[in-house]
Amino acid sequence: MEVLAKLFGSAARVKTLRLFLFNPEHVFDKQEVCRRSKLQPHIVQREVALFERIGLIKRRSFFKEVEQRRPRRKKAVKRRVRGWILNDMFPYRKPLQLFLLKTATFENNYILRKLRSAGKLKVAIVAGVFIQDWDSRVDLLVVGDSLKRSKLERAIKDIEAEIGMELRYTVFNTKDFKYRLGIHDRLVRDILDYPHQKLLDRLNVL
Repeated sequence: MEVLAKLFGSAARVKTLRLFLFNPEHVFDKQEVCRRSKLQPHIVQREVALFERIGLIKRRSFFKEVEQRRPRRKKAVKRRVRGWILNDMFPYRKPLQLFLLKTATFENNYILRKLRSAGKLKVAIVAGVFIQDWDSRVDLLVVGDSLKRSKLERAIKDIEAEIGMELRYTVFNTKDFKYRLGIHDRLVRDILDYPHQKLLDRLNVL
């Protein structure tokens, strides 16, 4: 119980936990943990130090492609860096994974608020990880017009940071989406014919 008591204590801890537990075969360095979780370096350092101390993660060095800046040009080189990976021998690994998977859900308003920042949203459907259907091809379907790609990607990254894993998503404009519906496009049907949750449908097509 002492270990479990130390695991939970802040939103930052839960986000970092999900990152390691939901990506058990991935080695993360400090920079990637910061990028994926959207946490400050000093917070990440504190959390990974705790996780390493209790045996949840272990150190692993690996080669990473980094950008080497030289006068007037940039060059990508591989360097050995230190990172961490989930310790598959940690005694509470599976119960924690199951618990956090079942609690990895968000209110519809949160997701819609993030997506609406990208432009005129018409349809939003969640599946896959959001409803614990791990066989789904897509986690998120977005339909909208005049969507700003950079803002949409930023919104997706924010949601990924909360949930702890990369999302599989697809985006259509209204015309393309209606066309795909009309021809019974395989990808669209694989979403609509299997478990999913409708967050928004301004087109009244679903």
